[in-house]
Amino acid sequence: MKLLARLFVFSFLLNSVTAWASPLPKTKKIFKLYVSHFENVLGTSMEIKIKAGSEKQAAVAEAAAIKEIERLSGILSGYDANSEFSKWMKTSNEAKHISPELFEVLNLFDQWKLRSGGALDASAQVINKLWKEAAAKQTLPTQKEMNNAVAQVQNKHWVLDVSTQTAKHLNNAPLMLNSFAKSYIIKHAADAAMAVDEVNAAIVNIGGDIVVAGNQKETVQISDPKADAENDVPLDKVLISNKAIATSGNYRRGELINGKWYSHIIDPRTGLPAGNVISATVVSPNATDAGALATAFNVLSPEESIQLASTIPGTEYMIITKDGERIASKGWGALKIPADKKAKPVLAKPDQWNTDYELVVNLELAQLPGFTRRPFVAVWVADPDTNPVRTLTVWFNKDRWLHELRAWYSACFSKVSADAAGIGSVSGATRSAGKYSLKWDGKDDKGNYVKPGKYTIFIEAAREHGTYQILSKEMNLSGKPQTATLTGGVEVASASIDYRKKAAN
Repeated sequence: MKLLARLFVFSFLLNSVTAWASPLPKTKKIFKLYVSHFENVLGTSMEIKIKAGSEKQAAVAEAAAIKEIERLSGILSGYDANSEFSKWMKTSNEAKHISPELFEVLNLFDQWKLRSGGALDASAQVINKLWKEAAAKQTLPTQKEMNNAVAQVQNKHWVLDVSTQTAKHLNNAPLMLNSFAKSYIIKHAADAAMAVDEVNAAIVNIGGDIVVAGNQKETVQISDPKADAENDVPLDKVLISNKAIATSGNYRRGELINGKWYSHIIDPRTGLPAGNVISATVVSPNATDAGALATAFNVLSPEESIQLASTIPGTEYMIITKDGERIASKGWGALKIPADKKAKPVLAKPDQWNTDYELVVNLELAQLPGFTRRPFVAVWVADPDTNPVRTLTVWFNKDRWLHELRAWYSACFSKVSADAAGIGSVSGATRSAGKYSLKWDGKDDKGNYVKPGKYTIFIEAAREHGTYQILSKEMNLSGKPQTATLTGGVEVASASIDYRKKAAN
């Protein structure tokens, strides 16, 4: 018995020591979403969201993504005279060994030219150049000029040799790797971010083309091509994960000739700007497929687009024609987030805001060399006593620096809930870097219409411990159209305010 008792005591002590010496259970890592905004990235704006275990690792992942974008831009850019592509363009009838990335993208252009029936072509730049020259002269290109340009496009422009990884440049036609090269770069940037420790999701959005990678379901708003201000009601909202989404359309970039708008998207087969489709959004597992299809759908007929999409598994789309017709794939509805049916329309009383009018605030941020972080920006409306009426937008990425927008913070912060992550991502046609527009529908922050009269519009911009700027303009908003131009400065290069009748959709 004494022996059993001793063994029991020994066993008890051994278990106690083992339990004491064992490591404590690991606490579950909490992943947060960290958001940053940049300007002048591939000629447009960029948003990066990193879901990481710490702010430090999010910063490492962000830096890795940016480094990859810069690396690939240095290979593929047609705007950088020192890029590999630009240097190769200067060669003639010589098989040159090129990087795997440039070879892959040139090969993809060959494939997509065939798959799209000629709707996608790197030499469409020949025709784009013709239309830019026409806009400068305010004279439409002649049929002969377009025929000559189309003939030039139809030539073969390079020959690839897979065995030697060489490319032979055959003529002097201007080429540009648009259409899907941006999506190609975005995918590689997201992959670079995901390779960092303690990162389990990355969302990279450059100019409205987006890759969502990892453990994140992202809400993406689709810009309405007929109402594409930053705070306009979106056409649709979709929920995607581990996929890419791209939108292409004619409503942000193009040429104005004799008062008529012509899309920057060209049909290489005819020499004419695309016009029958005004927006096409594509969701696909592969980023380059999404980018290529979104552009091609602006050129092809809806029937051709439907047929082409059917050859790529997992692809969903929504096409908007110039007549407002919506053509969506069978699976598009499964991606959509249902609209809030509880919201009831608010009607203006006779002595309130004239609902035939809207206020549009256009602003252009100052462009600094290279990739630059977007400054914090707040735009709001105040009554004659400077009491805030409506906050139109607040852009920031870290709560602790929000007070740098000192005027907005003092007047509005307690009345408005700001969210660094925003309401999700936005997919729309690519905009020029730093150019944004916002609308005011005459409602206050509670959703009620205000009375007509004088109101002041404030635009405030600040950098973390850096430059600061505030602009303001009082306007009489009583049902009579008017415009105002504000003098720019260090952060907001220019701004204008347009009180106008709403355009008929």
